[in-house]
Amino acid sequence: MERPDEALCRDVANREPGAFDLLVERYQERAYRIAWSIVRDREEAKDCAQDAFIRLHDAAGSFSGQAKFSTWFYRILVNCCLDNRRRGRGWRRLLVWHRAEDEDGADDLIERQPAPPDDPGERMDEDEQLSRIWQAVETLSPQQRAAVTLQYREGLATKEIASVLNTSEATVRVHLHRAFAALRRRVGEAR
Repeated sequence: MERPDEALCRDVANREPGAFDLLVERYQERAYRIAWSIVRDREEAKDCAQDAFIRLHDAAGSFSGQAKFSTWFYRILVNCCLDNRRRGRGWRRLLVWHRAEDEDGADDLIERQPAPPDDPGERMDEDEQLSRIWQAVETLSPQQRAAVTLQYREGLATKEIASVLNTSEATVRVHLHRAFAALRRRVGEAR
């Protein structure tokens, strides 16, 4: 039977062999995706994800279990990304959200597309619209991008996002509201 994340975190705090490796294995792809969505640079995203795992290892004993493990870890990860930004490292802007390939040539799972529609013309329209939306996402603040990513890519509820971003639920709702208003404006202008 697979051990729950919360139990593995307690095992990491107790320095049980293999527990940390299991948590890294479970969360490394998601950690990279979230970091990439905030910093928009492959190497910086890898660095931020690695920093988050190091912080997790060092702080595992402080996990109280009041929130889900994933919420607690995502908060560490987002803080690493925001710390990276405050240090002024990089933050290159990409013009188009695109699918990246890692060194092995495998997909990074950064973007998950819905199944293609039956009509090729409809598929082209959807691709163009998706491209415009992600171009507009690039112009959002880091907090708005993080809130949108955590809600729509990771499926977190507003309460969990608030915990990850270390803010109130009302602030998360404001970030999301402003993000979607800006996206509607920018995507509408691009037509």
